[in-house]
Amino acid sequence: MFTAHDGALMQTPPSLTDAITVSNLRKTYRIREGGSWRGKTRDIVALDGISFSVPKGQIAGFIGPNGAGKSTAIKILSGILRPTSGEVQVNGLVPWTNRIAHVARIGVVFGQRTQLWWDLSVGEGLALLRDIYGVEPERFARNRARLADALDLGGIMDQSVRQLSLGQRMRAEIAASLIHDPDILILDEPTIGLDAPSKLAVRAFVHELCRDRGTTVLLTTHDMHDIEALAERVIVIGHGRILADSPFEDLRTTTLSERILELDFHDTPPELTLPAGASETARAPHSLTITFDPRQIPAPALVAHVGHLPGLDDLRISRPSIDEIITRFYADHAA
Repeated sequence: MFTAHDGALMQTPPSLTDAITVSNLRKTYRIREGGSWRGKTRDIVALDGISFSVPKGQIAGFIGPNGAGKSTAIKILSGILRPTSGEVQVNGLVPWTNRIAHVARIGVVFGQRTQLWWDLSVGEGLALLRDIYGVEPERFARNRARLADALDLGGIMDQSVRQLSLGQRMRAEIAASLIHDPDILILDEPTIGLDAPSKLAVRAFVHELCRDRGTTVLLTTHDMHDIEALAERVIVIGHGRILADSPFEDLRTTTLSERILELDFHDTPPELTLPAGASETARAPHSLTITFDPRQIPAPALVAHVGHLPGLDDLRISRPSIDEIITRFYADHAA
């Protein structure tokens, strides 16, 4: 690993188990106010000493609100930006000092930014990437066939990129990022524009990639269902700092532990008295919604309490959606 500080580079021993290691990473932008070279300057801190690591073969979610520092961190990990200070190692390399070797071992999908060529077909674009990455013909043919099958690209290989729908192009972009067998895949909004079946197919493909090939995946997205379906762990960034780093279930428990009990009646729901830890949050002509904290009133006890109500037809217990959980987390850390 190398330290980037005041232009000096110092080597430290690499990790044997981590694909990505970030330590005390800072990125500061200096801007000049007033639009004049005579104006005063001030520093904008995009990353404020963040540290995290991603073990080889793990799928890690990397999320945060707009302006949190996600894009800056991803660009540093990709070798596009150089940090102000801090240590970064990706696959044993420093991204901004070993760019050629670094990009040969990572794959990146940047949302709506394309790495293919608008006026070339998908197949021609993949062939150009084969030459850029120096992929042997046999390995390229094998990878092309595997990716075309897994991502359903057979019908669009001969179409120009500009003719593709957004969903088709995102699938082609994922194939382009993997044509050279990278060890690490960085996905930025990989399911944007995809319909539900395509989203499920991409998620299944990413799981398979991690399970069968040991690929490390860093996933950043505003689609929290991608995070819930894919990430073994979630890193939350805000104000340029790491706000949380844990399995998603731990984040769910500490942020929004409530459960929701929905009751259906064939007549008007009766009035009821609820135990501590439970409250009625919605009432309709034939239903009731109760929110409860299982730490205060366990679900079986609450079900037993309401199970004798006259006219009860059905009941369901659910959790708040992942969007509600992440929204609450952002609100709790907004200051």
